[in-house]
Amino acid sequence: MNPVEAFLPETYTAGVPYALFAELRTTRPVCRIEEPAVGAWPAGPGFWAVFRHADVKHVLRTPEVFSSHLGATQIRDPDTPADLEFVRAMMLNQDPPDHSRSRRIVAAAFTPRAVRELEEVIEERAAALVDSVAGRGETDFVELAADLPVWTLAHVMGIPEGDRRLLFDWASRVIGYQDDDYAGSSTAALEELSAMGRAALARRPAPAARRPDGRPMNPRSREALADMFAYAHALAERPRPGSVMARMREGGLSRDEFENMFFLFAVAGNETLRNGIPGGLLTLFDHPGSLRLLRDRPELTGPAVEEMLRFWPPVIDFRRTATRDVELGGQLIHRGEKVVVFHASANRDETVFTDPDRFDITRAPNDHLSFGFGPHVCLGAHLARVQMRAMLRAALDRLPGLRRAGEPVRLTSNFQNGLKTLPVRWGTDR
Repeated sequence: MNPVEAFLPETYTAGVPYALFAELRTTRPVCRIEEPAVGAWPAGPGFWAVFRHADVKHVLRTPEVFSSHLGATQIRDPDTPADLEFVRAMMLNQDPPDHSRSRRIVAAAFTPRAVRELEEVIEERAAALVDSVAGRGETDFVELAADLPVWTLAHVMGIPEGDRRLLFDWASRVIGYQDDDYAGSSTAALEELSAMGRAALARRPAPAARRPDGRPMNPRSREALADMFAYAHALAERPRPGSVMARMREGGLSRDEFENMFFLFAVAGNETLRNGIPGGLLTLFDHPGSLRLLRDRPELTGPAVEEMLRFWPPVIDFRRTATRDVELGGQLIHRGEKVVVFHASANRDETVFTDPDRFDITRAPNDHLSFGFGPHVCLGAHLARVQMRAMLRAALDRLPGLRRAGEPVRLTSNFQNGLKTLPVRWGTDR
């Protein structure tokens, strides 16, 4: 097997290459991988890939050696120095102490106590979503499940109900830029948008817009997301007291930091669950014994969600940049070189997980890395778990005989482990 397959987005349309990861954990746990051109995107300098659980944890907990700030956290380098400077203002792309300062501004909204206060309304929303399709007998579970994280984020951020679909579209454009079905998608209904939403939408670049030099527009750049940032500033003028937007406005963030913080919540907080909830259900369908057990024993919902996250990590990998020459896994990594940790591989490490390719909803302990590790461990992990439990329980309890109704279609991405469609059916008619 060629290690470059771990980089190519097309690889993941057939599923995460776990067999390749297993081979590399044994033979080349830290290895150099080429970065060929992908579609319109140019070739890159290559990177060091990290596949073992212990090495991934080491990289993630050592920001003084493996920086999120130097080159940001995506495999692909930003196109220009200006693009890099802009995305460095994102909390995700900061190192301590800047990262610690940014995180403190919004952390209170995502503590276990704060999330517990939202748990009941999230469960009610999940039940209402499922009930809204119960009479149909079938649906696309990806589309159904996508509404819960969008609704929850809108609630936490104080976004008007009619503008919620904008969050879905922004996430699709950014996360799905390697997939033609998502890159230019738009699902927001103009007649439902607030005046603020309509004004922002007018700023949206054309789907095929390019930079003056002819290169494709970086989907994470300020110019590509002009509509999202216009909306963020408009919303900040009328924040709901106590909302995340109010905390951001009062937190002393620079303009770049504010825009990137909005990006982080609107995109990352949305897309992770949009991948994780359908992916978790598909995993259950593929393991009918576990599905029956979970139906019979709802008290296993918590550990089942943890095993779903291990088995179907919503994020495949993240990048760091070496701040100095360093040895890792027997390889000498030079200052300035990219280091990419593969969470999906770490979650199947046979030195950590007994029978790692077996899906076991009673697995304990379960030291998966799907929410990261170290200073950058996911701020919204508690909220994500509540939403996954709520949607899973609502679907299993309110749709009797829930089952697959066709083949799922996977997202083309080397970053997000996503589904584009998951047809499901329920009831006794077989």
